Amino acid sequence: MEIKNKHVMITGANRGIGLAFAEACAGEKAHLLLAIRKNDLQLVKDLKAKGAASVTILEADLATREGVTALAKKMENHEIDLLFNNAGQLTGGLIETQSLDDIYKMFQVNVNALVHLSHAVIPQMLKRKRGKIINHASVSAVMHFPCASTYAASKAAVWAFTDCIQQELKGTGVTTLCLFTPGIKTRMFDEIDRLYTKNIDIVEDSIPPEEYAKKILNAVKNDLVYLEPAGSTGMAFKVAQHFKGVFNWGISQKFKR
Repeated sequence: MEIKNKHVMITGANRGIGLAFAEACAGEKAHLLLAIRKNDLQLVKDLKAKGAASVTILEADLATREGVTALAKKMENHEIDLLFNNAGQLTGGLIETQSLDDIYKMFQVNVNALVHLSHAVIPQMLKRKRGKIINHASVSAVMHFPCASTYAASKAAVWAFTDCIQQELKGTGVTTLCLFTPGIKTRMFDEIDRLYTKNIDIVEDSIPPEEYAKKILNAVKNDLVYLEPAGSTGMAFKVAQHFKGVFNWGISQKFKR
């Protein structure tokens, strides 16, 4: 899919990967719809300066079903060629130490909101016989680390959901892209140390969000179904996929209670 003049909706678009992808799409002269918590006039100005054909802010709170329902209602008034379900939250630590409130909120944002918004946009895409949905999974969907139990479960759900609808949508003109995102140098990445390192030593490559946004854009243009990590993370990803026992043994050497 080419991005020029397309209507691109991005959740969590005010920072990190979401912002970097919005900037990349602005450079392609796209029309941007940004689902963020609060209106941001400076963000609109900056993206227009980078080349966006238009920028519309859709204020939204994805942490509640009511907030997602309200956003889905707003989406009915906009043509959407590409939906990037990017917004996400991180949980971590030994399962018994994790806050249940945090876990419920994380599943709401990472899974429920993503499914809800996909459910909302697919009918209009099917009617026009074109469109793309990008769902933000993670390497954690495949690489199951101790202390990542709830977060990994949410990302495995994203992978499974995207795989299923990808098969449902074959031949319709509507396609999907599942991102197995590696370490990206964002605020969420910085939280890994606080949540994980008490019990497990995770040395993970990280790349700037701007670099990863270019990879996503290239995957969109080439109609890829999956975007997998490269480098040492990519090698570990393949081991976790095909040699689960070997991966688990290696990780167990780094874990302590």
